[in-house]
Amino acid sequence: MKTIYSEVAKHMGNLSNDNGVISALSIDQRGSLKKMLAAAANKPADETTIVDFKKAISSELTPYASAILTDPEYGLPATKVRDKNCGLLLSYEKTGYDTTEPGRMPDLIENQSGLRIKDEGADAIKFLLYYDPDESKEINDKKHAFVERVGAEAKANGLPLFLELVTYDANISDAKSEEYAKIKPDKVMKTMREFSKPEYGVTVLKVEVPFNIEFVDGFNGNNDVVYSRDEAKKLLKKQSDVTDLPYIFLSAGVTSKEFIAEIKMAEDANANFNGVLCGRATWKPSIKPFAAESEAAGRKWLSTQGKQNIENLNVALKGAKSWKDKLEIK
Repeated sequence: MKTIYSEVAKHMGNLSNDNGVISALSIDQRGSLKKMLAAAANKPADETTIVDFKKAISSELTPYASAILTDPEYGLPATKVRDKNCGLLLSYEKTGYDTTEPGRMPDLIENQSGLRIKDEGADAIKFLLYYDPDESKEINDKKHAFVERVGAEAKANGLPLFLELVTYDANISDAKSEEYAKIKPDKVMKTMREFSKPEYGVTVLKVEVPFNIEFVDGFNGNNDVVYSRDEAKKLLKKQSDVTDLPYIFLSAGVTSKEFIAEIKMAEDANANFNGVLCGRATWKPSIKPFAAESEAAGRKWLSTQGKQNIENLNVALKGAKSWKDKLEIK
């Protein structure tokens, strides 16, 4: 059991519900969200629409979430209109990754620091890492050192570190392909095992479901079946046994219905997960009315269907366990 200090525990309490479960909403997309808003509006991306969209999501949906994740670049105005009972995570990484060298190397937002994130009122630092556990030792050693530095900075500022892990294979260009679906479970397990080590200073792992639901029997559509439902559930239980840290699921761009199905499978598998940090699955369909019609139209969707999505997810989280069962407070 990992020991945390009372200051970190207080922030964790701010980020979770009364049952110690994290039911958080993610709106830290930047470049990709700009492109989606611009495409829906059929005009070039601008710096204003993305800020207003994040504000709309925050004000409409945070009354139903235990926490919200956003970015310091476009999301700070959204933090000011969130519900008073909603905790806050701020992203520390730049959007995307360095494409000039192999390895999808991360970088930090240049005008941010752990101290500045804390001064903005954040309850946690979120850091996203793209990781292929089978890539070269040289590349992965750099990533290990990078996370160690971020973990040390979070600790120095008395903040939890939420490490978001997105796996890939350096030799497979399409992470949504059947080829990758076959090896994804192994990638996810190895990655979680690595970053559960104490030297990284991670408080909570934000992780992928260890399969691609579009290749699970009954959800596969026109795709071949790579995993039966029983196999998917066994993978969720195996994932649970890989780490002794609290971990939460990211939605990874699936629909709300698919994400809830994944969460239900995790419950059925008796996986020891501790919540979710859900983004596009909750709010993505609001982009079109917001950008193509009006802010009022977007808010109407968020206040009705968006609210329903997040409430449905909260119901599905009844199988999640408290992070307090994994962290000892000193």
